[in-house]
Amino acid sequence: MDIMRKKFFKNCSTLVLSFFLILLITACGQTNSETELSGSEHQTWAEKLGFPSDKRVVIFHADDAGMVEEANEATIYLLENNLIQSAAAMPPCPAYEEFIQWAIDNPQYDVGIHLTLTNEWGSYHWGTVADPEEVPGLLTEAGNMHRGVLQVVMNATPEEVETELRAQIEKTLALGYRPDHMDTHMGTLFGSNAFTEVYLRLAEEYRIPAMVIDFANPEVVKAYKEAGYPVSDELLEMIANYSLPKLDYFSSVPKGDSYEDMRENFMEQVRNLEPGLIEIIFHPQYATEKTKNITGSWQQRQWEVDVFADPVVKQFFEDEGLIFTNWIEIMERFDRM
Repeated sequence: MDIMRKKFFKNCSTLVLSFFLILLITACGQTNSETELSGSEHQTWAEKLGFPSDKRVVIFHADDAGMVEEANEATIYLLENNLIQSAAAMPPCPAYEEFIQWAIDNPQYDVGIHLTLTNEWGSYHWGTVADPEEVPGLLTEAGNMHRGVLQVVMNATPEEVETELRAQIEKTLALGYRPDHMDTHMGTLFGSNAFTEVYLRLAEEYRIPAMVIDFANPEVVKAYKEAGYPVSDELLEMIANYSLPKLDYFSSVPKGDSYEDMRENFMEQVRNLEPGLIEIIFHPQYATEKTKNITGSWQQRQWEVDVFADPVVKQFFEDEGLIFTNWIEIMERFDRM
């Protein structure tokens, strides 16, 4: 590496680690007995947006639409049956345009842009939306995006990241669709403060809300630091200055050794969530020979389709008194604040 690349890597923010920490905190949720994250001294984003202060306001969010047709079909099934509230699609992927056309035809559903800078699958490839000559640091010698977050951080500049993100957003707008929100595939845009700055700045510029967690609550910051993930003053200031809505909590659907095990882990995760605005992500995809050959997580992805249609889980959500929302409603409430 040259000196500048070494300096850039050395300064790589621990926000990418914080992103994964959110997935890990007590099976992706804090319990009342551990810490009162919605205490009287901190107003949650759910409260700011006008939801009851004692309620868990939840977005179940499907990632990775657009990757393959099987992901599109599973996501559309869950949205059209009101089993989930939100989804996002990957602009560089082959089935993206198909999913965006469905979103154009069905504007009542919350569909965002899953900003993608990595290509994690060994046998299933995609490149950049931007001209490869403009973003060489985002590509391998074979012309594919890098497989991991660290490879992107080590090889791509913030300028290249901005070029590619703009290309993905502008591609979507050119298709005739304005995304309801934006988020980041594999947390790559939390891989360095420089990447995060681009992410949040573009969200504000296009006024498309980004998935970001609020660090205004000192108990949240404390939880991160106690778990060994430093949260820098630069990061805190950056997120504090971000002007669009934020989440109080963020997590992902947990795994399991069997469907029943995964379902119970998921329900336990939900039981432990504190009041606030919460997004829980997952990756629904129908299992076919094609998807089995692409990803080793095909079984989990199929279970993640099944679990939201499970009558046991649907009754559980009702018994838990969850309030459901999406980014369309969040922005409507935000504009009235």
